[in-house]
Amino acid sequence: MLQQRTIKKQVEVTGIGLHKGEPIRVRLEPLEVNSGIVFYREDIGISIPLHPKSVINTQMATVIGNEKGSISTIEHFLSAVYAYGIDNLRVVVNGNEMPIMDGSAISFCLLLDEAEILLQDAPKKVLCIRKPIEVRDGEKFVRLVPRQSASFDFRIHFDHPAIGEQHHYFDFSTKSFVEEIARARTFGFAKDIQYLQSQNLALGATLQNAIGLDEHKILNPEGLRFDNEFARHKILDAMGDMMVSGSNILGAYESFAGSHKLNFELTSKLLASVNAYEYVTIAEIQSREFAKSFA
Repeated sequence: MLQQRTIKKQVEVTGIGLHKGEPIRVRLEPLEVNSGIVFYREDIGISIPLHPKSVINTQMATVIGNEKGSISTIEHFLSAVYAYGIDNLRVVVNGNEMPIMDGSAISFCLLLDEAEILLQDAPKKVLCIRKPIEVRDGEKFVRLVPRQSASFDFRIHFDHPAIGEQHHYFDFSTKSFVEEIARARTFGFAKDIQYLQSQNLALGATLQNAIGLDEHKILNPEGLRFDNEFARHKILDAMGDMMVSGSNILGAYESFAGSHKLNFELTSKLLASVNAYEYVTIAEIQSREFAKSFA
């Protein structure tokens, strides 16, 4: 039986917020079985459960919240939560965004390694895709299709000499996430950053926490971590956005030029389509390979 997971001990980290450029402290705390992932704004005292109904903005990041407050840029952290198969966790944040760290998910993987995984006395349930479900916007699309394991297939096209067309296919496992996906950084264009900073946004953006591009080239002196780092980061984002559903997904995710907005529409459409999915334990689906992917 694949069991539910939380963490063994409380851990915390401090990093800079991408948009405000201010230090933000995050503390992770274990939770009991069937508690789910719950974010808590310590500075204003509100809890925000992880669910598509909590999503209030997807313009530049995935933002959850309510009329009392919000937490932005949760997707990089959630991709690590997804990869480590964590079901129950309290995420205590003392600001309105998650820290950007180095623009990837590897710092959050290291934090979860420090916390250590605790197996709990209850079967892990996953969202098993039973029928294909898709959201489109012109040529752009995101979809989930039935499969006896989890995979992510992402294609992008940018009219930029340093990006162009890129593709990455990722057969999910925790180990391969750390090796292939977790270190892929977010990216931004210098002209967009300048505009955002004029609007008091992206104040924390630097070449230490993002890949920067001008009209012709990559600005980071160290270059890229992977040849197709841009496509790999899109998979990282997609995994975090799928985790907004609250569960790991048993199925294949496919996308061309997907976005936080389309991913949010996909998880919302999925959970509203009662015949497209069911919650199952690993024992019920007899998928040993999927169970081994969390080893």
